[in-house]
Amino acid sequence: MTKKAAVKKATPAKKTATKKATAVKETTAAKKTAVGKKATAAKKAVPAKKAAVKKAAPAKKTAPAKKAAVVAKPANAESHTALVRRARRIDRELAEVFPYAHPELDFENPFQLVVATVLSAQTTDLRVNQTTPALFAKYPTPEDLAAANPEEVEEILRPTGFFRAKTKSVIGLSKGLVEQFGGEVPGRLEDLVKLPGVGRKTAFVVLGNAFGRPGITVDTHFQRLVRRWQWTDQTDPDKIEAAVGALFPKSDWTDLSHHVIWHGRRICHARKPACGACPIAPLCPAYGEGETDPEKAKKLLKYEKGGFPGQRLNPPQAYLDAGGKAAPPLGAAG
Repeated sequence: MTKKAAVKKATPAKKTATKKATAVKETTAAKKTAVGKKATAAKKAVPAKKAAVKKAAPAKKTAPAKKAAVVAKPANAESHTALVRRARRIDRELAEVFPYAHPELDFENPFQLVVATVLSAQTTDLRVNQTTPALFAKYPTPEDLAAANPEEVEEILRPTGFFRAKTKSVIGLSKGLVEQFGGEVPGRLEDLVKLPGVGRKTAFVVLGNAFGRPGITVDTHFQRLVRRWQWTDQTDPDKIEAAVGALFPKSDWTDLSHHVIWHGRRICHARKPACGACPIAPLCPAYGEGETDPEKAKKLLKYEKGGFPGQRLNPPQAYLDAGGKAAPPLGAAG
């Protein structure tokens, strides 16, 4: 066979190889084109997504206003009218449970009450009631206490704790009564709070129980319970006083204070409320925070509800008639 014939025979094979290479190139080009189209489509889709995000942006800006509106409402979305009704019903229920509720400090006149209330800070009313008889026996009037030897007063007040600060307060307020009010306890809030150691809480105790002028006593028990009941979410005593006062007629304020404080001391305790023995459990949003078993809850009750003495050495007759027990006599452990 000649060389030309061999070349001619080889030519078809080269053409076949060329066709295959061309097919591969076309396939590769097609793939590149497909990839390019996908990339282009993806790029076109990105602006659309960005546009969607931009459109959603205003919703994020308005979100804080919407959140603030939710926070301002009670957790259970209770209307103001419903809150007023529930709060007043709780007070009515407690009035039936504690018809003999009264200030648990022994006193015979406004002077004794204002001094005893100042001394009750950071201690029990029972401890104060066991301490004040000796104090008032030695210093029966503001003039007497104003002129007292601080060291002698400190020795009497030592059992109440913080006795140095309390001595300074009761001698100071006695001097204020003598110098500014002729030795008489004033019957106005704005005058009472001028006295050393006398804040709004103490002033309302005196006004409500010595002068019959309505006031809300925001002590630690009162603060704890009104927040548990969702009457308010405030923590500042003055703001709590305003918020709760708006739910009740002014004439109810003093008795309301007694009812809430008594319930806090006897049943709705700080660490372990006796939920299972609570007369207002169906009205309480915080039911279940404490012991719910009725038998176990009964063992948590304090003072007369648990069969134990109260805090006053000389309680009102109405309290005794209702089954209440006087505190242990002087000298007994308390």
